[in-house]
Amino acid sequence: MKNGLFMLVIGLFFGTGFGFLLAQVPGAGMPEGHDHAAHGVAHDDADMAGHDHSALIEAGADTRISLRAMPEGNGGVNLHIMTENFRFAPENANAAHVPGEGHAHVYVDGVKVLRTYSPHAHVAGIVPGETKIRVTLNANSHEQLAIDGAPLEAVETVTVE
Repeated sequence: MKNGLFMLVIGLFFGTGFGFLLAQVPGAGMPEGHDHAAHGVAHDDADMAGHDHSALIEAGADTRISLRAMPEGNGGVNLHIMTENFRFAPENANAAHVPGEGHAHVYVDGVKVLRTYSPHAHVAGIVPGETKIRVTLNANSHEQLAIDGAPLEAVETVTVE
């Protein structure tokens, strides 16, 4: 019995480690053309917490966003999200909207891949080729910020190797 338990622990340890390493290989985690809607949630419109990312909330007229996307090889892209009159506010995540603060959502070819509370982010596992990166500014309460009804976002197309 002791030997069986020992072998179980060894198997779990190495199996988990192998799975983790495999998930880090670009393209191994999600095949191209994977249908997120098959899981019951369209990730480009709402995340697992059920936030409606299509809802807009007005930002101050002087709020700005720009983006610099820098491919680094191996399916990765480093992002520098530059804002004016906006503050990343991780301490207020999921709280009520406060003008001038919140977070950003990052989309790769129309699919939301991450939320960031920093002006710097890294996206890994992108299929090589021309890729459209879109970053939106979002309120603490997750609505997308807008100016006069136009979404506040920055878009850059890069070639990923």
